[in-house]
Amino acid sequence: MILRFHLMGGEDVSVMSGDFDGEEEAVAAIARALDERRSLVLMRARYDRETDVNGVVINLANVVSVRVSKTDRAEAGQYL
Repeated sequence: MILRFHLMGGEDVSVMSGDFDGEEEAVAAIARALDERRSLVLMRARYDRETDVNGVVINLANVVSVRVSKTDRAEAGQYL
């Protein structure tokens, strides 16, 4: 699963995660973390196409929008 975060500063960050079985589960987890004002914790993630799998904590306080996709292509759509 590809999670692309658009930050307040204009930067885009991509994380590949094996923490979710599908897009709906990923979106629900992100929405829950936002509602509860906590960070998103991923245990099986690769930051920006790195080869190593690591745990990643994402502070959602500075995130403007998130795109969840099974593919990492421009055709996956724009940020909302």
